[in-house]
Amino acid sequence: MTDKKIKILTLSDHPLSASGVGNQTKYMIEGMLKTGKYQFISFGGAMKHNDYTPGKLEEYGDDWLIFPVDGYGTQDQIRVALRQFRPDILWFMTDPRFYGWLWEIENEIRVNVPMAYYHVWDNYPYPYFNKKFYDSNDYIACISKVTADIVKTVSPDVESQYLPHAVDPNIFKKDDPERTLIARKEHLKNPDSMIFFWNNRNARRKQSGTLIFWFKEFLDKVGHDKATLIMHTDPKDVHGQDLEHIMQELGLLNGQVLLSREKQPPEGMAMMYNIADCTINISDAEGFGLATLESLSCETPIIVNMTGGLQEQVTDGENWFGIGLEPCSKAVIGSQEVPYIYEDRMEKERFIDALERFYNLSASQRAEMGRLGAAHVHANYNFGNYVKQWDEALTKIHETCGSWETRKGYLPYDFKEIV
Repeated sequence: MTDKKIKILTLSDHPLSASGVGNQTKYMIEGMLKTGKYQFISFGGAMKHNDYTPGKLEEYGDDWLIFPVDGYGTQDQIRVALRQFRPDILWFMTDPRFYGWLWEIENEIRVNVPMAYYHVWDNYPYPYFNKKFYDSNDYIACISKVTADIVKTVSPDVESQYLPHAVDPNIFKKDDPERTLIARKEHLKNPDSMIFFWNNRNARRKQSGTLIFWFKEFLDKVGHDKATLIMHTDPKDVHGQDLEHIMQELGLLNGQVLLSREKQPPEGMAMMYNIADCTINISDAEGFGLATLESLSCETPIIVNMTGGLQEQVTDGENWFGIGLEPCSKAVIGSQEVPYIYEDRMEKERFIDALERFYNLSASQRAEMGRLGAAHVHANYNFGNYVKQWDEALTKIHETCGSWETRKGYLPYDFKEIV
């Protein structure tokens, strides 16, 4: 590696993995590499590795090195990487609960290298318990308008900005109708039925079991041959419910609910959105919700709970790109790590009514929703802006904060007057 480019150490899900965090990390890194201004050392975590050998992509050579790690790394691994590679910026992404260990050595890191945090927080009330974490960064990028408001309120002195996720329009786009029709006939028992799609991890807050129970009641009203629910998820995820058992218990074994278990490349996911008539997300908490953004980019409308980042996707304040459902209650839940946060619960009758309303729309009404939704995505969450904003942010951090011999703007101690 040369010393002419800005070196960035990243911590996140493995950037070549299929997760939303990994996906957005990859988008950022590849966008920066194409400018010719940057080099990256990535800790690829949040997955089980069979091999911990460092790797690199032939396209980028030594400009992008990837080190598989458990979790998101350790304090000693960070210390070694700082000494060995002398990065100019430490960039990390995901929920703050995963980075307490990193902020514990903030005084060791920030004395030489600025810390840039790509932050997600799902909901209010304002998490003042996160202030100590927010204040331990030089810069915070916020993936949703909710997150941006939270950071500016809780830690107004920290440099922050709204920088939402993006999708690649060359992949997530409306496909040829003939190809889509062939795919529907190839994969679906009832290709003429209305297809609802759900793409999430099978986890508690995603309400996977609830969805199946409520979808069955919807089918009881319109007919079990009139609609199909495709769930792209692991039905046996240890953090979720046994979806196969629920399907069997409810008698949904005749094509009413289909499980898509195998991981798909981006192109495969784009086709699934195209096959669908509508994508659903009724999570009780959702920082952003990348699947629904990808769906809209493919001109497939969405039905979502008005929580977190979902609420800024389904409407621009004037037009609606599907159906947004206000939560029927906001329960305050929490844990020892997160003392309080709203859990936005949805009402069964309201959700089933939304399915019926969408089902009864004409084909032209659904198509117009999808067309407007794609325009909304391309205007406000486009790939070009995502890359441009990250380039501007990282360049500014490097110029204003410096690193190592040029480090400025940070003191590892405070002056306080003793009265």
